Amino acid sequence: MRWMSSGTVNANTSLADLYDRYAYSIMNYVSRYLSTREDVDDVVLDVFLAALERQVWVSWSAGEQLAWLRRIAYNKVIDYYRRTSRHPSIDLERITSLLVDDEIYTPEYIAVRNEDYTLLRVHISTLSDVQQEIVRLRFGHGLSMKEIAHRLHTTDNVIRVTLSRALNVLRRLYLQEEEK
Repeated sequence: MRWMSSGTVNANTSLADLYDRYAYSIMNYVSRYLSTREDVDDVVLDVFLAALERQVWVSWSAGEQLAWLRRIAYNKVIDYYRRTSRHPSIDLERITSLLVDDEIYTPEYIAVRNEDYTLLRVHISTLSDVQQEIVRLRFGHGLSMKEIAHRLHTTDNVIRVTLSRALNVLRRLYLQEEEK
């Protein structure tokens, strides 16, 4: 360090002394407002970086230095809240666990589900037009047998029998798929 000017060494030494004297106090002050240790550490670092940039505190008394550092800490906390309210962050570990816990969002599950839907469409296409319509109204639209009968201008018994036969055809087709 001999090659540095004595003013630089003294300024760095003074900053180190300032940090040693007030870092714990500033950390306690900031931790009143912020919940995570990482955020507190970041704000405290910002406070002492500001002290490094503006060394007006060098000739002040200890009380003035602490008051000035607290004012900077207060402003940095306000800046933190402004930044996080404009750009909220989400803990990636929390999101990842939510996505993994919810299997319906995994790519594998979606791919299998799409294959199942495709196979169902193929099997339904083998039914007669009337059977397809009844299956669509019953399971796609959630209509009751009476509502379907009313729409198709027939009795609900005819709808029940036709739906039962359609489901039996589908059941047989799926059983044949499993045997392959």
